[in-house]
Amino acid sequence: MDWDYLRYIQALAIGGTLAKAGELLGVHQTTVLRRLDQMEESLGVQFFERSRDGLQLTPVGETAFREAERLAIEMENLERKLVGQDSAPVGKVRLAAEDAMMNGLLSPILAELVREFPDIELETLTDNDVANLSHREADLTLRPENKPQATLEGERIAAIESAVYGSARYCRRHRNMDIENHPEGCLWIIPDETFSHLATGRWYRKHLKNVTSFIRCNSLQSMHALAKSGAGLTVLPCYLGEALANSAGCRTRWRVRALISGCMSTRTPSTWPGSAS
Repeated sequence: MDWDYLRYIQALAIGGTLAKAGELLGVHQTTVLRRLDQMEESLGVQFFERSRDGLQLTPVGETAFREAERLAIEMENLERKLVGQDSAPVGKVRLAAEDAMMNGLLSPILAELVREFPDIELETLTDNDVANLSHREADLTLRPENKPQATLEGERIAAIESAVYGSARYCRRHRNMDIENHPEGCLWIIPDETFSHLATGRWYRKHLKNVTSFIRCNSLQSMHALAKSGAGLTVLPCYLGEALANSAGCRTRWRVRALISGCMSTRTPSTWPGSAS
């Protein structure tokens, strides 16, 4: 398998369309289409389902995408070592993130970070409302969206997958529910308009447009708590929802792909106080 195939699969999965993948790769979308056809024909597999809405990873594509993400990280780490950029960082770093992401995903990562680099003085800023995560006082802001604000310098750093979750109690009470064909038969716990620009917000508008029974929340943690208590079904990031599913809850095969955008503030890392040269 050509190593370059994984680069194209990664760009297509992140971009979601041929045009956006071409932008990420710096080539025309016709080149992307030609390479995709070439990859699938030479290997005899299908990496993406194609529709008018864009591209959706197949199970084979999901496997290839995970490997592409892993290799990209390993290559970045190798490059840092080769060019001598792995010097121990020092100084204050202010990190802003949404509450649920900090509690469910980032906390153990940051704990490991400060253990490995004790000279970092870490300050965290959190908010329930993703729209408020443009803290001017933050050096780095992590936002779960596909595009950073125009006023910020940002780059895509990781993918977040979401799925439909419900508690064991709710699933037992609704054993015959068919959320794929009749989602209106369930009570849904949905986010308010502050989440409307995210991938999950678009998923709600597309699949739950006929649903009339719902609870609206302004935070993921509230949605998680209500779902855990058996109030209804909800779409949660897998880093939150898997704990619910593992406690004998239910998870559906519907999955929603979202992306974390790591949005730099107007200050670049080289101007952080106390940065190692």
